[in-house]
Amino acid sequence: MSTLKQDALDYHSGGRPGKIAVVPTKPASTQRDLSLAYSPGVAAPCLEIAANPEAVDRYTARANLVAVVSNGTAVLGLGDIGPMAAKPVMEGKAVLFKRFADIDVFDLEVGSKDPDDVIRFCELLEPTVGGINLEDIAAPECFYIEETLKARLDIPVFHDDQHGTAVISGAALLNALDITGKDIAAVRVVFSGAGAAAIATAEHYVTLGVRRENIVMCDSKGVIRADRDPSRLDPYKARFAASGTEAQSLADAMDGADIFVGLSVAGAVTPEMVASMAERPIIFALANPDPEITPEEVALVRSDAIMATGRTDYPNQINNVLGFPFIFRGALDVRARAINDEMKMAATRALAELARMDVPESVERAYGDERFRFGPEYLIPKPFDPRIMLWVAPAVARAAVETGVARRDVDPAAYRGELEARLGRGREVMRDVFIRARRDPRRIAFPEGEHERIIRAAALSVAEGIAHPVLIGRAERIEATAARVGVSMQGIEVVDRLGDEERLERYAQSLYA
Repeated sequence: MSTLKQDALDYHSGGRPGKIAVVPTKPASTQRDLSLAYSPGVAAPCLEIAANPEAVDRYTARANLVAVVSNGTAVLGLGDIGPMAAKPVMEGKAVLFKRFADIDVFDLEVGSKDPDDVIRFCELLEPTVGGINLEDIAAPECFYIEETLKARLDIPVFHDDQHGTAVISGAALLNALDITGKDIAAVRVVFSGAGAAAIATAEHYVTLGVRRENIVMCDSKGVIRADRDPSRLDPYKARFAASGTEAQSLADAMDGADIFVGLSVAGAVTPEMVASMAERPIIFALANPDPEITPEEVALVRSDAIMATGRTDYPNQINNVLGFPFIFRGALDVRARAINDEMKMAATRALAELARMDVPESVERAYGDERFRFGPEYLIPKPFDPRIMLWVAPAVARAAVETGVARRDVDPAAYRGELEARLGRGREVMRDVFIRARRDPRRIAFPEGEHERIIRAAALSVAEGIAHPVLIGRAERIEATAARVGVSMQGIEVVDRLGDEERLERYAQSLYA
């Protein structure tokens, strides 16, 4: 047995089996506590909710509770392994919700492949949870299930296998297009794979600005064409049936293409296919655990390619954990009735914008002091960047309010404070310091102004609006270092203590005196 396999088994079975538990949030150590938690005291909130159903969010955990629902028919990398075998994955999803966005989860595995059974099960859950995350359900049933539930339920329903990849890769796409200088309305996009993730991602790209007629989608039989036998073309694939191409195979489709998106199987793409693509190609090889083609293979034939995969050991990992916890966080906090396209688009644009910001040293330390700078090898933020919640959740919440699916609005400043409190006590304390600093930002001199760390600190203080930094040092060196590390000097004053003769004379006189 491999070390990784044994370690994973030991991890899941050690101590208390599994990865999650229910933990009380109120004291229950005295008789009075129990009388408030249960009988007779519990009757009071019950009657309040009976009189006003929306009071359930005030007196229970429902507003911060998501159900992760699966029937185990399409578990990532494992296929149709059934609901019980899927349970470790769903528990893992619960861990991610809690770790990254402080959202509680019930993982619920449904013992049926009938989509109507899954739909009815979820309908019966509505009084219990504030949202439903559908997970690892096979296509095309997953489309029918999600569409039906979104029409029937008054809480957010989100199939992460579809929309998670769409939201995250969409952010990477926007930034890759910016770097390559390509027009989103003109690029040709080829998809390998036509399952839930591929179809949802293609639809999201259309919403971003890719023209539907410029998308070619391939399944195991080749290019999905309008002249294909209708009995072999479900209505979801039919949305992307190509009518203006002679391409029959994936290799044909990739010839001259600007973008490749792989959501299929390892090894589906050859170096020759990549070599045939347009200049500065964008390649998202997202099959897990092994991509359609590796970065090493791409590098052999193209030095101008920008690449992303689904793996942690390569740059630009398209990781769904960048999306679903924070999308639900924003949706739950405004009591949204749904997660609509505008909310998903807000998440995509927030992630794309955050990737362009200077990365704090605390994030780099979490990744072994690796340097991250916006560019071909850093298109999207890293999962352990705590700023993601502060960017994505408010963007999603605002989109929910603006599109009329929110039951409540939030004050932006107060909401950011709530989110920072969820990140931990240390972040909450620093928030209070930042608030005071923003009220009266002072002019602060940094004597070691040529040092990279000082330059980055100055840039962050400008971005946060907490100070007016003055860097003391040689201007040419400071500007060169800032350019090298990708830091903007806007709002930063530079004082060259050696290049200013008049200032130097005053210093000398002061020192002499």
